[in-house]
Amino acid sequence: MSTEEVLRPLIVIGGSVAITFAVGWTADVLLRRTDARHPETPLWGRLRRCRVPFRLVLCAALLRGSYDQARLARDHRAGTGQFLTLVLIGATAWLVVRIATAIVESSYSRYAATTRDPARLRRVRTQVTLIQRVVTAVVGVVAVSAMLLTFPTMRTVGTSMLASAGLLGIVAGIAAQSTLGNLFAGLQIAFGDMVRLGDTVVVDGEWGTVEEITLTFLAVRTWDERLITMPVSYFTSKPFENWSRGGSQMTGTVFFHLDHSAPVREMRVQLEKIVRECADWDGRGLSLTVTDTTPSTVQLRALVTARDADAIWNVRCEVRERMITWLYEEHPYALPRIATAPAPGLDTSPVVSPALDRARGQDRTEPSDRPRDREPGSTTGAATGAATGTEAAPADSHGRARDRASREDYDDAQGRARRSAGHDGGPRS
Repeated sequence: MSTEEVLRPLIVIGGSVAITFAVGWTADVLLRRTDARHPETPLWGRLRRCRVPFRLVLCAALLRGSYDQARLARDHRAGTGQFLTLVLIGATAWLVVRIATAIVESSYSRYAATTRDPARLRRVRTQVTLIQRVVTAVVGVVAVSAMLLTFPTMRTVGTSMLASAGLLGIVAGIAAQSTLGNLFAGLQIAFGDMVRLGDTVVVDGEWGTVEEITLTFLAVRTWDERLITMPVSYFTSKPFENWSRGGSQMTGTVFFHLDHSAPVREMRVQLEKIVRECADWDGRGLSLTVTDTTPSTVQLRALVTARDADAIWNVRCEVRERMITWLYEEHPYALPRIATAPAPGLDTSPVVSPALDRARGQDRTEPSDRPRDREPGSTTGAATGAATGTEAAPADSHGRARDRASREDYDDAQGRARRSAGHDGGPRS
């Protein structure tokens, strides 16, 4: 092996690496100085994140252009050139994505520094995030397509696909109908301002905050730190609650079920005292009204206001807790009770039926024809009575008398109940 065969690969590879580091270092220094001169924009500082992909692109390009001059591994020249081409395409896509991200984030930072409206900031943030994802997806598809077209066999397949593009487009549209629907729904959400990052929403009865929006799904973080992932097409086809639309201020309710003797006026004074001591109350309004009554309780509704959904939850919980504690300590009679004693003035004496009195008097009367008790061991009278029925008849007559008395007693009680109901309820038609 001659000296030229050894030095040529070292010069080509070493020179490419040295040029890469020199140009990369120079570019980094220039970006640092430019960032120091223009502190009003973070663009130049964010572009410094592109150092690694920029050096990789530069090195791959230099090696791809000068590899033939190295005369190294001539038998694998085609494979090495193919590999360097793939690396160059991938590094270029990486660099483009990093540059686009730096531009988008710097633009949003400058907008956020000059805008004080949280709703507009969330809307712009949502649009910026989806634009960034669209650019990343497009660049990735183009890069993968360019990589595949570097293979001769894939060029033939690509030509055939172009020839039957109409049919394949119909088939692909039917097969990817759900994916395409979510893609367009994501764009509609981004530019239609339906839901934004940070919005408080209620979806399928779940309350949470929108944490992430992509072109295909939307993630909602619930109050108990669960993450609900839903397709974005759901928000364009079904109704949902967005508590952040039209302002984040909210009004909350607290219901109390109390006894009819509850001190409503004192409760209004106590409610005002509680909310004024609550840090989350925004001072817009409060009220306490009687909204419903039942035979055993009365329902009171307290209205309070706060700056957002989290604050209104805290205010409602504090009002509920402190008001119940105050009622228990100062007015325990106002708490709901279950009545187990009769109402005052109600006659609770037992109802005595005249028919029952007559039946009892008949039982106490000794019939004249009742047989005398026989001596123990005597069976003649019992057998005769059993045969002729002379002793069973009095017992049966007394039983029938008791049954008639019970029925008359029941009828008398029912009549008194109907007369009492007619007297209490007034005349009936």
